[in-house]
Amino acid sequence: GRSNLCLSSKGELQSKSLQTGSTALLRGLVEGQRILSRAKRGWVWNQMFVLEEFSGPDPILVGRLHTDLDVGSTPIKYVLAGEGAGTIFAINEITGDIHAMKRLDREEKAEYTLTAQVTNRDTDQPLEPPSEFIIKVQDINDNPPQFVEGPYRASVPEMSQVGTSVTRVTATDADDPVYGNSAKLVYSILEGQPYFSIDPNTAIIKIALHGMDREMREEYLVVIQAKDMGGHMGGLSGTTTVTVTLTDVNDNPPKFSKSKQNFVIPEELGIGQPGGKVKANDRDIGENAKSTYNIIDGDEKDVFEITTDAQTQEGILRLKKPLNFETKKSYTLKVEAANIRFDPNSGAPFKDTATVKIAVEDSDEPPVFSKPTFVLQVDENAPINTVIGTVTARDPDVTGSLVRYFIDRHTDLERQFNINVDDGKITLAKPLDRETDMWHNITVTATEIRNHSQISRAIVAIRVLDINDNAPEFATEYEAFLCENGKPGQVIQTVSAVDKDDPIQGHYFEYRLIPEMLNNPNFTIKNNGDNSISVLAKHDTFRRQKQEMYFLPIIVTDNGNPPMSSTNTLTIRVCGCSREGIVQSCNVEAYVLPIGLSMGALIAILACIILLLVIVVLFVTLRRHKNKPLIIKDDEDVRENIIRYDDEGGGEEDTEAFDIATLQNPDGINGYLPRKDIKPDLQFMPRQSGGPNGVDVDEFINVRLHEADNDPTAPPYDSIQIYGYEGRGSIAGSLSSLETASSDSDQNYDYLREWGPRFRRLGELYSVGESDKET
Repeated sequence: GRSNLCLSSKGELQSKSLQTGSTALLRGLVEGQRILSRAKRGWVWNQMFVLEEFSGPDPILVGRLHTDLDVGSTPIKYVLAGEGAGTIFAINEITGDIHAMKRLDREEKAEYTLTAQVTNRDTDQPLEPPSEFIIKVQDINDNPPQFVEGPYRASVPEMSQVGTSVTRVTATDADDPVYGNSAKLVYSILEGQPYFSIDPNTAIIKIALHGMDREMREEYLVVIQAKDMGGHMGGLSGTTTVTVTLTDVNDNPPKFSKSKQNFVIPEELGIGQPGGKVKANDRDIGENAKSTYNIIDGDEKDVFEITTDAQTQEGILRLKKPLNFETKKSYTLKVEAANIRFDPNSGAPFKDTATVKIAVEDSDEPPVFSKPTFVLQVDENAPINTVIGTVTARDPDVTGSLVRYFIDRHTDLERQFNINVDDGKITLAKPLDRETDMWHNITVTATEIRNHSQISRAIVAIRVLDINDNAPEFATEYEAFLCENGKPGQVIQTVSAVDKDDPIQGHYFEYRLIPEMLNNPNFTIKNNGDNSISVLAKHDTFRRQKQEMYFLPIIVTDNGNPPMSSTNTLTIRVCGCSREGIVQSCNVEAYVLPIGLSMGALIAILACIILLLVIVVLFVTLRRHKNKPLIIKDDEDVRENIIRYDDEGGGEEDTEAFDIATLQNPDGINGYLPRKDIKPDLQFMPRQSGGPNGVDVDEFINVRLHEADNDPTAPPYDSIQIYGYEGRGSIAGSLSSLETASSDSDQNYDYLREWGPRFRRLGELYSVGESDKET
C-alpha cells in the first residue's frame, strides 16, 4: 500500500493510510506523531510532507516509520529510496527515523518524491509493499529582489514637462510569488529627488521638476530600490542606478562675444583669400548649435563675402574685389549669425548681429599700367628709331615712386624694338616686313625705382601696316598646251596673279603684253574681270615641226601706291591632240615614230635595253675578278706586301711556307724589273744575264746589287730587300741554336757569367744543361 506523510510549515507530522495492507506502517507514523507532538503540531494533507526551507547547521527530523506487523523474531530493516535518498534525506534502518541532512532550497528544487519499505535485515526480502510519499519544500523569504538589467541609462529632452516618462526598471525575486508576500515588490527612489519620481508598482521613472536645463546640468544619477514583502518591515531589498541624460533642444540663440569687432586687412590681399574670422557662440550642441553667417548691411557690401566653416562654426570674411588703400581706407559691415534649425514653439529670435569694422592697410604696390593691353601700329617701311607708341604706368602708392620701363626680351628674341626706360616710348630697332610677321606681341615691364621687386607687366601688340612693296606675280608656274588642230580664238590658258601685299581696298591686277609683243600674230589676251585673263590663239596653223614651244611675256601691275609690276612668262607647248582635243604628245620626235608605237612602249623598250647592258657589265666584272691570280705578279714589288706571321716554320727543308716563284722569276734575270720604292725619271737598262734552265741565286743577287749601285736615278738611301729562300742544301747545316743541346758540340758557356748580371741567369741555364748532359 501507499501512505502520505505531511509535514507542515510549522513542523507538525501526520499520516494517512490509503490501503488496508499498510496499517502497521501507518501506526508507526502515528507513533512518530506522538513523539513529535511534544514540540510541534501537525495535520494530514494529501500524501505530502511540507517542510520549510532549512538553513540551520544541524539535521532536522522529517518523520519516523514503524510497522505493526507480527514479524516475530525476524529482524527488520527500513529502506528509503527516491529523489535525494541517501544524500539529502537519510533513514535510520532500525528506528525508521527520516532526517534532512542538507539545506533545502526551494529555488533549487521545490519537492522530492520518496518511497519507504520494510525488509528482512538478513535476506533483504520485502515484508510489505513500498509506501510512496512527497516532501514539499515550503518557501521562506530568503531571496532579495535583483535588477538583472541594471545599471540603466536613459535620456529625456531638456525642458520636458512634469510627468514625462523617462524609462522603466524591472526587478525580479526568486521567492515563491504564490505563497505569501515574499515576491511582492514595491519600488522607491533613494537618490534623485526632487528631479525624478517612480511609480511604486509599475517602476516607471518620470520627470518631477519643471524646467530642467541641459546647459545647467546635463546628467543625473538616480538610485532605485525594490523591496519585497510588499514594502513592509522585515522585507528584503535590492537597488540599481539609472543615469539620466538630458538631450539638447534648440533653446539658445547664437551670441557674438563682442557686438563690435575690428580687423586690419592689407590691400594686396588676393581675391577669395580670408581677411578675418567672427564667431557667435551657441550653448546648444550638435545640429542645434550650427549657425550660418550673412552680411546684412554695410557700405559696399559687394566687396566682401562671408562663409561658414562647418568644422569650427566660424564666419570667414573673404575678399570679392581688390582693395585700394588710396581709394577707400575702411569698411563697416553688419554681420548676422542665425541658427540653421529653428524651433517655432520657442518664440525667441535665434539670431544675433555684430558690427565689423575693417581697416585697409596700405601696402607697397607694383606700378599700374594705364591699360592692361596696348595696341600699336607701324608701317612696314618705317625707318629705324621710329617712335611706334608710348606705354604709361604709375605707382598707385601715396608716395608715388618713379617708374622705369623695360622690354621682356624673351618676347622679343630678335630685338626688333627698343623702349625708353624713362617715358615708355617704344621705337623700332630693326626693319619690319609685314609679309613675314603681321603682328608682334611683346611684354613691357614697369618697375619702381626705389623698390625693384615691385614689377608689373603689360602686353603690347604691334601691328605692321602694309605698304605696296611687292609686285604681283603668277599664282603658279603655268605651262599651257596648244593643239595643232585648235581653232582660232580658242582659250589656251587662264592666268591669275597673287600679291603678298594686302591693300585695304583689295587687289586689282592689270595684265598686258610687253611692247615688243603688242603685234604678236600668234596669241592675244582677254581680261576676265575677276583679276584673271585668258590667253587665246589667233590662228590654227601651229605645227610642232615648225615650232614646238612659244614664250609669251605678260606684265602684271597692281593698284597700289605706287603701283608695282612684274613680267611673267607663259610657256606654251604645241602638242598633238585627238579629235576630242585631248593632248597625246608634245615632242617633235614623237611625230616621226611609227604610228602603232606609243610612248609607253618606247619607254619599256629603253628600260629593257638598259637592263641588258647592266647585266653584261656585271658579268664581265665578275669574270675578271674570278680570273685574277692569287700569286703576286712579276711586276709587283714584294716589299709593298709585308705580311707578318707568328709561326716559326718547319725548318730548312720546308719549301711550302713561302712562294719560291718570287726568287725564281725568269723575268728578274732576263728582264728589267722597275723599282717600287722610287719613281725614276730615266730608264736604266742593265745588262742581261741568265742560265740555261735554272737560276743561280748568287748570280741573281750580284746582278741586283750591281743594278742598285749603278742606277743614276736612285738616291743614296738603304733599300732593304728580304729574301725568304735559304737554298736547297747547306753544307754547314742548320744555323738554329735550338739543336745545340743535342749536338756533339763541346762549347763552353762559362763566359756568359762574365758578361755581367744581365747574362748571369742565362749562363746558369746553359751550365745546368751541360751538367745534365754529362750526367
